[in-house]
Amino acid sequence: MTPRRTFGATWWGRAWVEALEGRAKLDPNRLPRGRTYARKGRVSALDVTAGEIRAWVQGSRSVPYRVKIGTHKFSDQDWETLLELIGRRLGHTAALLDGELPTDLASHARESGVDLLPGPGELRPRCSCPDTADPCKHSAAVCYLVADEVDADPFVLFLLRGRGREAVLSELRSRRSRATVVVEEPGLTPKEAFARKPSAVPALPEAPAGPGEPAPLGAPPPGSALSASTLSSLAADAAARALDLLTGGDPEPLTLQEDLARRGSPDVPAAWVAAWRAAGRGGLAALRESWQPPRAALFEAQSELDDADLPGETQLWRNRLTRGDVQLRLGKDHRWYLFRPTPDGWLPVAPGARTPLDALS
Repeated sequence: MTPRRTFGATWWGRAWVEALEGRAKLDPNRLPRGRTYARKGRVSALDVTAGEIRAWVQGSRSVPYRVKIGTHKFSDQDWETLLELIGRRLGHTAALLDGELPTDLASHARESGVDLLPGPGELRPRCSCPDTADPCKHSAAVCYLVADEVDADPFVLFLLRGRGREAVLSELRSRRSRATVVVEEPGLTPKEAFARKPSAVPALPEAPAGPGEPAPLGAPPPGSALSASTLSSLAADAAARALDLLTGGDPEPLTLQEDLARRGSPDVPAAWVAAWRAAGRGGLAALRESWQPPRAALFEAQSELDDADLPGETQLWRNRLTRGDVQLRLGKDHRWYLFRPTPDGWLPVAPGARTPLDALS
């Protein structure tokens, strides 16, 4: 079975077809019939010139129909905008000088208001047939075959806007030549270069006083179960977290449970939220985890509790020492956390300290 003929073998040829079928706003009822005519080889003598496409198309009668399609040509100001856009990006200029169209040039040009691809009303088909559709099937067939011309030479897109390959490349070379500044400096030997003392590393700028305000966010897609206020809250929280990392916060990534506790989410126990607010990441870990440290690491804490004149006897279990309404927990970060009893159980009341005495005080 013979594969069906397609149009647009390169990305720029496919971009032409996509614009033809989408943004150009041509009659959708005639485009499929035009594709069929193009596949059957009904188009002949196709010629693309500045701002115009001409061809003959064999229809139902013996004499072919004459098709002429005008295209919107750029003004001098449009060309200045486009060439300035290309000149600002060395990659764009280099690719065009090699006869290729950079993949992002079309989108950059469109954003700058000088779209290389046809938009609504920018293709003006005329055919000698009696069909008044815009386009008729004969004109549509010619439009599809332009994709072959664009495949062979992407500068056809420029030509349809009014300037061909040589005019565009000549202007780009001229602009690049004017922008080139040659600075003559005496050369250095390797020994002289390595003998140079490197300049001091510039000081880092001061951290901002507070996190920045998130940019305004649009409404999320329907059915996403998100709201604009939720997204804004997450963005503000991300800014606060970034500032915390910048100013010396814990660089380790947070787990999902830690992040939920940090943000006070109702999806985690209230005790986790309280532990985070009182003692941060280490306090939450001390609340959730128990472990068996070396016995010697607990002697100092036991001595401090004995000297604190608290009622009762010191009870030791794993990393926790309890006496009366005071409990010391040694975290895996080797910091001591002071816990107090609450209706929700034992909870940390302060960030961790280096020694048991510091934690108690």
